Amino acid sequence: MTYREVMNDEVLSGSEALTFDDVLVVPGWSEVLPHEVNTATELAGIRLAVPLLSAAMDTVTESPLAIAIARAGGIGVLHRNLSIDAQAEEVDRVKRAQAGMISSPISLPPTATLDDAEALMHRHKISGVPICEADGRLVGILTNRDVRFCTSEQYNRPVTDFMTASGLVTAPEGTNLEEAVAILHQHRIEKLPLVDGDGILRGLITVKDIDKRIEHPNASLDDDGRLRVAAAVGVTDTEERTAALAAAGLDMVVIDTAHGHTRGVVDAVRLIKANWPHLVVVGGNVVTREGVETLAEAGADVIKVGVGAGSICTTRIVAGAGMPQMTAIHECTIAGRELGVPIIADGGIVTSGDIVKAFVAGADAVMLGNLLAGVDEAPGDLELVEGAMWKTYRGMGSSGAMRGRASDRYGTGQSAGKHVAEGVEGRVRYAGPMAELMGQIIGGLRSGMGYAGAANLDDLRHRTRLVRITGAGLRESHPHDITVLRDE
Repeated sequence: MTYREVMNDEVLSGSEALTFDDVLVVPGWSEVLPHEVNTATELAGIRLAVPLLSAAMDTVTESPLAIAIARAGGIGVLHRNLSIDAQAEEVDRVKRAQAGMISSPISLPPTATLDDAEALMHRHKISGVPICEADGRLVGILTNRDVRFCTSEQYNRPVTDFMTASGLVTAPEGTNLEEAVAILHQHRIEKLPLVDGDGILRGLITVKDIDKRIEHPNASLDDDGRLRVAAAVGVTDTEERTAALAAAGLDMVVIDTAHGHTRGVVDAVRLIKANWPHLVVVGGNVVTREGVETLAEAGADVIKVGVGAGSICTTRIVAGAGMPQMTAIHECTIAGRELGVPIIADGGIVTSGDIVKAFVAGADAVMLGNLLAGVDEAPGDLELVEGAMWKTYRGMGSSGAMRGRASDRYGTGQSAGKHVAEGVEGRVRYAGPMAELMGQIIGGLRSGMGYAGAANLDDLRHRTRLVRITGAGLRESHPHDITVLRDE
């Protein structure tokens, strides 16, 4: 350990457990400016340009937010308060939102009606669909331009009456993006089907996807150029749910329980690793060295840390259990480093400064719920209260959430409909578009790294010093001795 790591160990491993407001980062010698730092991290082979995950909560992460955070460079964790089919469809929506090449494009048969095509394009938010015979042979393509001036009476006619068939521009299977761009530009078209030697449709490259790659250079992408996505599963329907999610293209599966140091979670980790070894498995939540060791031994690739720290969590009040988050991260990180398992800090983060502190404590990434619940893309309801805009936000241990399909997350073994709530329902301030908020959050992280003199997250973890502060120091940290006219 470095000198600063030893100092941090003394601060965080004393007789009292500490959380974010108990400490500050000590500014250090810096040779980097905030815009020069590298915020990238890696979780078991998945590289993220920004080290952020969205929480698997039903007022935080569905496909719109998962798409937005992946385009910004993080990854979204789709909640499981859905049927298995509905959650798998959410994964599919993220995967189809952007692609280098669409390897399994949606298609319709020549017998489909124009009404069928319109419904399909509306459901998947696409502007065109290839038309293929039963054997997969491409015979045409239907786009919005083909149906722009159609009347309502024409919608029961077959798509073959409207599709482009003669002079259809295609490219051979294996065409790369650079070659595709040239073909698209030459023919002034927006969609390029890729076919094999028998004319079978094998892929689709679109101008929209190319534009998205240019517009979002930091996006988290898989090997096929699709957005990365994670999803939560429980310990009661693990096999069936994971099978459906994996078939939809899932990159990371998160075992979603409040207490991860249990037999049920260990069995779930082992089951997934045995049947879907390609999936990155996140186990949790734990707050101790022993919890990390147990889950790592079971095969967890990444471990999530935090019990009772969330702003809408009442576990520490109801059950009297938990661990202040900075100490929990620190203890779990020590074990994680020894075992080569990355740590995600989950809970208690309400400012970008807390994110900086979580990394100094040793985290490899952080999970956000409260901070993201107010954006346009979050599924919570938008409400006007006393002249201000708010969005609903609830814990997955709240009574409302536990009446759904994720009730086993805090299950106490009671009969259906009778649960001990370990969370509340409330509101967070409306935060506007996800892209704007992400700019502020990452800007705060970059600023903190600049103060610490950390060129990357590894520097922040190993070279940055913490100091414990008093209640007076905390008050001094916030605006004081003035009347605040506007709170940004």
